[in-house]
Amino acid sequence: MSHSQSGLSNISQVLLRTPHLLSGQCPLLVNMSEDGFINEYLALNPKSKISCYNTNFIDYSAISSRYKENVHCVFDSQYQSKTLHDLVIITFPKSKAELPFTLAMIANSLAPNATILMVGEKKGGIQSSKKVVIDYIDNYQKIDSARHCMLFAGSIAEQARSTPFDLASWYKQYQLNINNISLTIASLPGVFSQKQLDIGTELLLQNLPQKMSGKVLDFGCGAGVISCFIGKTHPDCQLSLLDVNALALTSAMKTLEINELTGQVFASNSLSSVTEKYQHIVSNPPFHQGIKTHYHATEQFLSGIKANMLPKANITIVANSFLRYQPIMEQYIGSTEQLLCKKGFLIYKTQC
Repeated sequence: MSHSQSGLSNISQVLLRTPHLLSGQCPLLVNMSEDGFINEYLALNPKSKISCYNTNFIDYSAISSRYKENVHCVFDSQYQSKTLHDLVIITFPKSKAELPFTLAMIANSLAPNATILMVGEKKGGIQSSKKVVIDYIDNYQKIDSARHCMLFAGSIAEQARSTPFDLASWYKQYQLNINNISLTIASLPGVFSQKQLDIGTELLLQNLPQKMSGKVLDFGCGAGVISCFIGKTHPDCQLSLLDVNALALTSAMKTLEINELTGQVFASNSLSSVTEKYQHIVSNPPFHQGIKTHYHATEQFLSGIKANMLPKANITIVANSFLRYQPIMEQYIGSTEQLLCKKGFLIYKTQC
């Protein structure tokens, strides 16, 4: 491995072990992170016109800011292209349900003879990908296994290429009834608690401030459950919903629409896109990113959020009981009380 490759992830290193498979005139990279792989790719294929499709705003921002000139970057819940790609490299998603959705979506943007490369960490479940891709990829074969990762290759199934993609058909909907408030939740594959309400959010909804009005920020909104509950319970609130994931943001917009509510829905890397001040901040903050447990985004949020709180504003969050958020909230926001400890979750509330 060259010195320039030293910062590459295991996934990128495995891909670069088979350079003969990487040649493409207009390759599409799906949900790759920015670790220098694109530089290595362009060194091998200097004339390639690369497109990057990311559903994660952090990865999209890193790639688009580093490769302004020579890479076409897309952050959206749907990828569409007039150009037909002759190669696609897909990072195996942390949610298996997202994979058929991704393949169905990109199928119309691939040339008939396009090579599909699927790469991922073994502990992420890529070994069982053959069952998941059966309707979408033909001739799916394992190519390499190294650095705790696996690489598969195949070609797009003609049936998948000839089927128009309809985003609406991929929503799962379910009904909720909490404190006599009825909601319909719409969620795309891979979005947190796609099929039912999770315990943490349910406990949070039962422990929100009794009176709420003014601007509300829902941090890590997922499919928009918390905001819609607040919107129905406290119609005077103005809702803002933030997430890092494009599929979550589109799901939240759909959930607001179904429940006849309005809100400002936007992408943000922690607080990077937050410019307003709020009366109430609510969150079931994310702490799983990929296979490893990460708290960084939430700790960044809790240590920086006071600048976006109005006088006498409050923040209510739910967290797994093993996560020690109370000292961070005490240090950066103010006196913090534990409202509840139940079923492995804690509810914290801080008044500014």
